[in-house]
Amino acid sequence: MPIINRAAGMKEEITAWRRDFHENPEILYEVQRTAGIVAEKLRAFGCDDVVTGIGRTGVVAVIKGRDTGSGKVIGLRADMDALPMQETTGLPYASKIKGMMHACGHDGHTAMLLGAAKYLTETRNFDGTAIVIFQPAEEGGAGGQAMVQDGLMDRFGVQEVYGLHNSPGLPVGHFSLRPGPMLAAADRVDIRITGHGAHAARPHLSIDPVAVGCQLYTALQTIVSRNVDPLKNAVVSITMFQAGEASNVIPETGRLQGTVRTLDAKVRDHIEARMHQIVDGIAAAHGAKIVLNYERGYPITRNHADQTAFAAKVARDVSGPGAVDDAAPPVMGGEDFSYMLEARPGAFIFMGVGDTAGLHNPAYDFNDEAIPAGVSFWARLVETAMPAR
Repeated sequence: MPIINRAAGMKEEITAWRRDFHENPEILYEVQRTAGIVAEKLRAFGCDDVVTGIGRTGVVAVIKGRDTGSGKVIGLRADMDALPMQETTGLPYASKIKGMMHACGHDGHTAMLLGAAKYLTETRNFDGTAIVIFQPAEEGGAGGQAMVQDGLMDRFGVQEVYGLHNSPGLPVGHFSLRPGPMLAAADRVDIRITGHGAHAARPHLSIDPVAVGCQLYTALQTIVSRNVDPLKNAVVSITMFQAGEASNVIPETGRLQGTVRTLDAKVRDHIEARMHQIVDGIAAAHGAKIVLNYERGYPITRNHADQTAFAAKVARDVSGPGAVDDAAPPVMGGEDFSYMLEARPGAFIFMGVGDTAGLHNPAYDFNDEAIPAGVSFWARLVETAMPAR
């Protein structure tokens, strides 16, 4: 079962949709234009039901097969939102919106799922119901959680759910996935230091938040190297340090921010507890006041074993056995498809887009040559999971 001829035949049409989305990016839940076009096309395709406003600005469509006697209902999810970044590609269809761009390929995800929806409504060569899910606010807004909390799974009777994401560096038409933890839990750290300001020439009269912050930074980096089992995965990255405004003034306050990524719930708990211990100890040692706000973000994206094996089989049917890695290493990035996988069994799979710029890079552009493989994967997943009788 290679690339579907109809999927290949729709490539130019789907590419045009994708480039229109790319040229007109929207962020978080403010995806009104994108969601409106998605809903309009789904209705034009002849979907059996199209519902807007799920999870604020999400769109969900129902596509029934020739028969629904199997009672099976499979959900397919794509994300619609862009990033608050300035594009540098110089492409003819580059973003027209200053400070916003599709730097993660969600324009491609949305276009491919639309292409699959068009194919599935044309053919309906399956026994069951396909639910196509277009989600807002994946990039930090937890749109997946919002859709689940809005009744997505129960309202549409979803029994299994699948997500797909492009992967720069993986050859076009190749797929990678794994059972168990696929992506990391993504937590945020905000540390506020209050010391005592003074003239820079009289440091003995100060409680220097810069010195405190430097010690905090160094100590926090020892958590992974000295407090986490070397066979476990974890990342602690302090990415912002703000303090002071003048070269001759020791400031009153300082602030550190960063992220923690983990693939194990116990490691996540341990790192949070250890951070509090370090903050309290350094505050006491310097006589400073330090407040740590540890905010838990997206949970671990954990693939279910049976659904992962099934998705790998479908990918092999589309691209061949040598093009699928079903034991890929986990990725320490975060993904709010995790909320859907907590609600229903399913799998998240990566699809290659070749030698492109990396994700979240201002020079990134989704490779349209990957479109036929993505559309074929979605279509074959539905047809294989719910074969026509």
